[in-house]
Amino acid sequence: MTTTEAGAGAPSSPDTTDVTDTTGVTDATGTTDATRATDPTAPVTDHDRGIHGYHHQKQEHLKRLRRIEGQIRGLQRMVDEDVYCIDILTQVSASTKALQSFALQLLEEHLRHCVADAALKGGDEIDAKVKEATQAIARMLRT
Repeated sequence: MTTTEAGAGAPSSPDTTDVTDTTGVTDATGTTDATRATDPTAPVTDHDRGIHGYHHQKQEHLKRLRRIEGQIRGLQRMVDEDVYCIDILTQVSASTKALQSFALQLLEEHLRHCVADAALKGGDEIDAKVKEATQAIARMLRT
């Protein structure tokens, strides 16, 4: 009998690592990925790697947020310069609309990326992501 045959059914020694054991696989957030643990052939997605849905549009998002930041600084300047109230309110409305538009884009990317990823995995994860998205939508509607 060869050494390979002798160790075939034997448990690993404490100082060796069983590379086929995926029960401890974690994603970038530090949570265990139960799907990959039970199905090692499950595809590894961007979400598993800690890449968020907005990652591919990150530079565009930052540019947009800087533009909104400029609008807010403009509001401060308008107040400092005692600009007419209605003109300030018009600018507040434009700034609010810009933030809401940004939030909708981010929500769409979350649905396409995070919720879709959870749907592929199934189980409780999809329910949690749908609930999370629903709560985010409810917060947006309250504003």
